[in-house]
This record gives sequence, C-alpha cells and structure tokens, in this order.
Amino acid sequence: MMDTFHDQRFPTAISFGATGGPERRIEIVTMTSGEERRNLRQSRSRRRFDAGTGLRALDDLSELVAFFEARRGALHAFRFRDPFDHKSGGLGAEPESMDQEIGIGDGAATAFQLAKIYGGGPEAYRREITLPVAGSVRVAVDGFELGASAFSVDALTGIVTLDAAPAQGSVVTAGFLFDIAARFDTDRLEISLSSFKAGHIPSIPIVEVFA
Repeated sequence: MMDTFHDQRFPTAISFGATGGPERRIEIVTMTSGEERRNLRQSRSRRRFDAGTGLRALDDLSELVAFFEARRGALHAFRFRDPFDHKSGGLGAEPESMDQEIGIGDGAATAFQLAKIYGGGPEAYRREITLPVAGSVRVAVDGFELGASAFSVDALTGIVTLDAAPAQGSVVTAGFLFDIAARFDTDRLEISLSSFKAGHIPSIPIVEVFA
C-alpha cells in the first residue's frame, strides 16, 4: 500500500465532525431448523466514515476539494484521524506509557509492534497500530518509562525499536496517538454551493485501507 500512500493527514477539523466507526463483515446463514451459522469474513474490523458532516464553513469546503485533488480522488490513501478512537487509552485522557501491552521481552528482541487491545480475556481483539503520531509515543519496560532517546518509532509501520533488548519476561508497554490509513470511497465530489449555504450536508465517504 505504501507506494500509493501519501503521508498527509486529512483536515483534522473536518474529520472531528465526521460520523462513522468500525465495520465487521459477518456471513450469516439460517439453517432449515432456524439455527444460525455465523462466519467472520474479515479478521480485522474496517472503519468507514462520512466526512460531509464535518464541513462547517466555506473554508472547510475549499480545503477538502484541494485535499481530494491532491490525492487524485480514491487513488492515494492518506492519514485520517478517527474522531472516536485515536488514543491508546480513553478519549478524555492523554497517552500514558503503560496504556497498552505491546510485547514480552525475551532477552534478544528489540522491535515491538504498537497495538491496542479491545476487551479482555480470550475474547480480546488485538489491533495493530501502523500510523502513530510523531512525538506522541511513550514506552515503558516493567513499569519504568524510557527516555525518548532510548527508542525509535517508525511512523509508517508502528514498530518501536528499543536501544537495548528487554530482559526475559519483561513487559513492554506503550501509550500513543494514532491515525488510520484511509482513502476516499468515491470517484467524485458532488457539492452544490447554494445547497451548502442552505445547510445541506454533502456525502463524503471515506474507508480505511490495509497494506
């Protein structure tokens, strides 16, 4: 995907007014007995949004059109800030270094993938985070926060590399802000200036993409 990805963020002011959220693709078959068989068609959830609800002013409209043109419509993916889920912890809290467990040390490994866990126990869902926000990542080993010079972060993969390998059994945790990779889910923008001034909200579909 990265050859068709522009490392540019969709206008944040517009994305924070977007509507949408995660989508799960489930195949449901009803048997003759009335019993259901349900199969998960995709292992990962995919987020969909309508950014039209985030438009508030004509300046927003101009910025959106420029962004759409620069991405060549649906051709190139981009960073998008999910207004409902863009932090390692709760939306009302700043990231803390112990928000999410990202690995267990074995005395040799130094690279760990950022991730966010939803739920608990065996039913928990682990979501890999690939687009952390630069400068937002905090890391701790067994509860002791590391200095910023003790690790590096790949902003396009979400892989954290520590300068020294954590000891066997050490718990590596992290806190962070993050974006998702997304694209326009349309080939054209249909916006009427007169309708926009009258309060009509155009539909601007955006869908998450994976590498």
